[in-house]
Order: sequence, then structure tokens, then C-alpha cells
Amino acid sequence: MQYAGLSRFHLRTSRRSLILGSVALALAPRVGLAQPPGFSQFLASLRPAAEAAGVSPETFDAATSGLEPEPAVLSRPATQSEFTVSIPTYVAGAVTPARIAAGRSLARELAPTLRKVERDSGVPSEIALAILGIESNFGQATGGADALRVLATLAFTGHMREKLSEEFVAALVMLQQGVPRARLRGSWAGALGMPQFLPSAYLRHAVSASGAAAPDIWTSRADSLASIANFLKQSGWEPSLPWAVEARAPAGYGYPRLDADFTAFRAEGIAGAGGRELPAQGAASVYLPTGAAGPLFLITDNFEVIRQYNTSDAYALAVGILADRIAGRSTPATPWPKVAPLATADVKRLQEALAGRGLYEGPIDGKLGRKARNAIHAFQLAAGVRPADGFASRTLLARVLQE
Repeated sequence: MQYAGLSRFHLRTSRRSLILGSVALALAPRVGLAQPPGFSQFLASLRPAAEAAGVSPETFDAATSGLEPEPAVLSRPATQSEFTVSIPTYVAGAVTPARIAAGRSLARELAPTLRKVERDSGVPSEIALAILGIESNFGQATGGADALRVLATLAFTGHMREKLSEEFVAALVMLQQGVPRARLRGSWAGALGMPQFLPSAYLRHAVSASGAAAPDIWTSRADSLASIANFLKQSGWEPSLPWAVEARAPAGYGYPRLDADFTAFRAEGIAGAGGRELPAQGAASVYLPTGAAGPLFLITDNFEVIRQYNTSDAYALAVGILADRIAGRSTPATPWPKVAPLATADVKRLQEALAGRGLYEGPIDGKLGRKARNAIHAFQLAAGVRPADGFASRTLLARVLQE
């Protein structure tokens, strides 16, 4: 799951991140480690913010007394697989037969609960199940790192000290509210429980499926699924639209635009693939993860809502495909072609070149998202490249650099 820049997801506005995905690491030996200069002072500097958030001096002292940096955090990966492997490879690793079968089994087991979750949130139960499956393998892999140590270390050493300090304080608020200290264990990013929520996300979005007790995202799949669905609901999920629809374009279609209403795409000859129908109306965007030779998805704003759980397009696509498979839909119907992803350095070169042409206004971060696709599409249209599929290939990179 995404870890770059510490932001686990972002809105298309400047809304702050709330959750981070788990980062797979072998637990490094906890050798004796003296606190680095300033670490204890850094912790002490968080006391005013903690007290302002309602944390008592007793809770603060009990949580921070003797707290040391976590050495294993320093050896975490710099990038995540959803940004460094091809999308077909990532999807194949996330959407496995075993995971599909487990999701379907859990759907049957928790059918009454999932029906209630859908009624309360408007989020399809298979979407919540897919996120639970990808985040923690349906609760089987939640991580064992000490979240307080992890968050304190990341806040002290990381480049997003303010955000991580807020997460550390949020963890203290959880303790103040009665969450046992032993439950503050999770990923090497400080994410907790089956949904892999950061502490602030737990405080804002965690709910009890029954409403009878405090949310339990550590041992209750029902509460975890309800909390995931509540997160998506509060992030803007539109119940009338799917996350996306796989589609087919007519022969010779050049993709003159990437964003339109479903009615406009239908008028241009685009139809649903695999026997599915396009929604009657609603905004959609063309997404060709492997170019015009591969599957075509018309993604909706709900795709962006999933990306608020993780900023990676590959992650959101994997969630949607896994959800479809759990629900019995064969997505994608079109086979994946063989593609080689651009290296991060090459993506940055592409972003810089497109920015130099005034086509790209996003960060030069080596990550491909909607802004980069739109910039590539604009270049393709101007250069007479057809189909203008918005796909970042080596051939496209070479042409952008040459012209």
C-alpha cells in the first residue's frame, strides 16, 4: 500500500490524509538503541497539543515514559509495489483465486451484517470486503509493530512531522477514550486493525456494526467492514454509480476526450463489456491502465473515493476488480497485454517534460495518476497521436522528449 510522502490517500482538493496502508517488512531485531538527540524533547513538545485534544497528563506520561525510537522503521521500503510494478502484475497479486474465494465465503457468513452495512452507508458490500481483503487479508495480517513507537519515530525523523505528530496525538486520544494500550499495534506505517486505519481515521470513521459497543477493528470483521463502508460514505461515495464499468470502444476510436457523461460515451459507440450495461447517466472518465490494447474502464467519482483509501490507481483498480469478482462479475473481460512500466525516474522525466509544455500541473513525483493521464492525452491530441489513450509508454516518453 502507498507510503510515499506518508500520505495514504488524497482528495482532489487539499483535504488531509487520514489513513495509511500496511507496509510489509521483516521485524528488525530490537537491539539496544539510545534515544537520538532531541527525541525525548520532541515527545515533550507534543504535550500541549495532546492536552488540548483532551489527553490527561497521566495518560500522556504513561504513554511516553521510556518510549524509544523504533529502529525497524528506518529500514522500511522507500516505495510501494503499487507504484513500481505493472498494473497487471499488481492486480494479479492482489486479486488471487484464494482471496476471491475467501471474500465470497465471508459474504455468505456475514450476509445479514453486510445487508445492514449497505443500507446504512450506500456502499456495496463487495467493495468493503475487497478493501478488507487487500488491507489485511480479511483480518489475518494486521501487523505487530508498536504504533506509538512507529508514529513517534516517523514524526521525529520524517519529512511530514506535523501530520505524524497529529497521528501520535490521535493515538493518545484513543488511549484516553479507553482503547487498551495493547491494541495500538499495527503496520510499520502506524496503521491499525483489520481496516489499517491511522488513529485519526479510527476516531473519525470507526463504527460498531451493531451500535452496541465501542468499534472493534481488531477482532470484529463486522465492525471493520462497517467502518470501511462508513469511511467511504463520509468520503463521498455515490450509491447510484458503480466504481467503474469495463467497456468496449468501436474500431478506430481515437479517444477524443477522456472525461464525459455516460450518455455521451454511449453516443460515441462505447458499450459495456462482458454483458454489462453502461449506467443511464453520470460523469465518467476513460481509464486505459495498459493503453488502448488492454481493458477499457469508464471510472466514476467512486473510483476517486476508493483512492482516498490509497492514492494509487493500481490499488483502486485492484479493489474494484476484486469486488466485482467477489460479486460474481468477470472483470476484466478483456485480457491484459504485456506491458513494462516506466521506471520512477522516467516518469519524473515525463512529468517534467509535460510540465515544461504547460500540460501538467501536478507534482514531479514519479507517480502516474489522472493529472498525468490528462496531460499525456493533451500531448497526444496536439501531436496527432492516435489513439490518444493517455498511456505512459516508452514510445510516448521518447516522443515527448524529442519534440
